[in-house]
Amino acid sequence: MTTRRLTIIAALALFIGTAGFVAYRYLAPQAPGVEEDSEAGPRRFRLEPTRVKAHLYFSDVDNSSLAAEDRILALPDNVVERARVMVSALIDGPKAALTPTLPAETKLLALHVTESGTAYVDFSRVISEKHPGGSLSELLTIFSVVNTLSLNIPEIKAVKILIEGREAKTLAGHIDIRFPFRPNLLMVK
Repeated sequence: MTTRRLTIIAALALFIGTAGFVAYRYLAPQAPGVEEDSEAGPRRFRLEPTRVKAHLYFSDVDNSSLAAEDRILALPDNVVERARVMVSALIDGPKAALTPTLPAETKLLALHVTESGTAYVDFSRVISEKHPGGSLSELLTIFSVVNTLSLNIPEIKAVKILIEGREAKTLAGHIDIRFPFRPNLLMVK
């Protein structure tokens, strides 16, 4: 073979290879969960929420302890978003014959999880203003949130409750909430 023919074959092979790559890269349908980066850079993955059975802790009908309500929730992969979904479900209240532990008008204002595993959960002041009061009721509210987050999300080891972005001394006058709480299974029936 002559040098000219080898050059033409090499150029043709390079052209076919480039055309194949371009066709694959830009014309092939994308796999589910994969989307292009806005700047035509590397691909990133968008994970769909996974439906998971979670144990949400509400007060029992006697308001004497917590009881777990199993609920199937669509939980995102992100720890903070998973926690938000669970706290929102707590605010929405139980579906079974249990008693809510958070006033229905309560708003989740912010949620942050530190690298050490402490979740800072910031509620609107309604959590205090509309709380029924009493030490046991405060404990049920606190550990409803703490147990739900800590026992369902392994990355969360403790929970600190804030009100309107600030540290509060108590929730409704009885239990000191200035420090993070760890889960307490003794509160669960």
